[in-house]
Amino acid sequence: MLKKPKPKKNKFHDIGFLITLLTIIMGRQEIGFKIYTFFNGIKTLLAKSYIVNYIGNFINKVICYLSNLFKEVNMGGLVWLIVAVVIIVLIVMNIRIVPQANAYVIERLGGYLATWDVGLHVKVPFIDVVRVKVSLKERVVDFPPQPVITKDNVSMNIDTVVYYQVTDPKAYAYGVANPLMAIENLTATTLRNIIGQLELDESLTSRDHINSQMRVILDEATDPWGIKVNRVEVKNILPPQDIQEAMEKQMRAERERRRAILEAEGQKKASILEAEGERESRILKAEGEKQAAILAAEGKKEAEIRMAEGKAQAIKTIQEAEAYGIQQINEAKPEKAVLAIKSFETMEKVAQGNATKIIIPSEIQNLAGMTKALKEL
Repeated sequence: MLKKPKPKKNKFHDIGFLITLLTIIMGRQEIGFKIYTFFNGIKTLLAKSYIVNYIGNFINKVICYLSNLFKEVNMGGLVWLIVAVVIIVLIVMNIRIVPQANAYVIERLGGYLATWDVGLHVKVPFIDVVRVKVSLKERVVDFPPQPVITKDNVSMNIDTVVYYQVTDPKAYAYGVANPLMAIENLTATTLRNIIGQLELDESLTSRDHINSQMRVILDEATDPWGIKVNRVEVKNILPPQDIQEAMEKQMRAERERRRAILEAEGQKKASILEAEGERESRILKAEGEKQAAILAAEGKKEAEIRMAEGKAQAIKTIQEAEAYGIQQINEAKPEKAVLAIKSFETMEKVAQGNATKIIIPSEIQNLAGMTKALKEL
């Protein structure tokens, strides 16, 4: 039968001390001190509360039962059992799993040993220490605005965004004490040097040049720290208020100038188009008149040709008729008296004309003879 433990005898302090000592041996000092503080708190509660004291007595009974049970077991086997449990606990507590995109820097006895990559690793208890856990992901840092002065002595504030990534965990752990502060200060000084070589207008319009130049300089400077600067972006450029007002006035003046130029160019183009239209109109009108004259001339020519052809045909017909008449006369063999009469008829027609002079053929000299002949007929 178990003996009832005395209320004043509290073993929580001893248990807390043993657990604390075991955790300190395994390299977990902070956890050991927390456990020791926890058991001291329970001890204080047991001393002040009757209910808690009753619970403590029950726990003490359990401890006494376990201690009596261990007394009956062979002490040599118990020692080996404890040693095996301690070894297993130490192995389990020193297993480390490195997640993706991470790296652990391991030190042995204060010196660099290795860099653990992704996977399962086991460190030597009490000797190896995980000094730094490094994330290999790309990081983005937005630095506050930095005051800078341009080449033409204009003060303004510029804030930048830096994209960087750790490529060498060892150099990152031992290269610089505070990498983020170092990058910020290096960014500020580099930005001041670059802006100091540019005027205000150039600094406002040369962001790509500033970004690329800063990236090259920062990447070269942070390489010994195991850091690669992938990109640098100028986020905002904030000139003073009076400069902003002057820039706005300049912008408005530039817009007015462009508007006037566009209006002048529009009027010029309109005048040119109007003159070209008038010229085209005159050319087309002249072309029309030319074509009309050509067509009229061709028509007149065609009419005259037709008229000449008609006259020629008429003359031909008359000549043919006259030739036919002469032929008939020749075939009839008229006498001289008939010919004389025909001559008189012809002369009568000639005399009826508008001519003031009349040429009388020589045959008329025989007028008397011809008249006598006619009377005889």
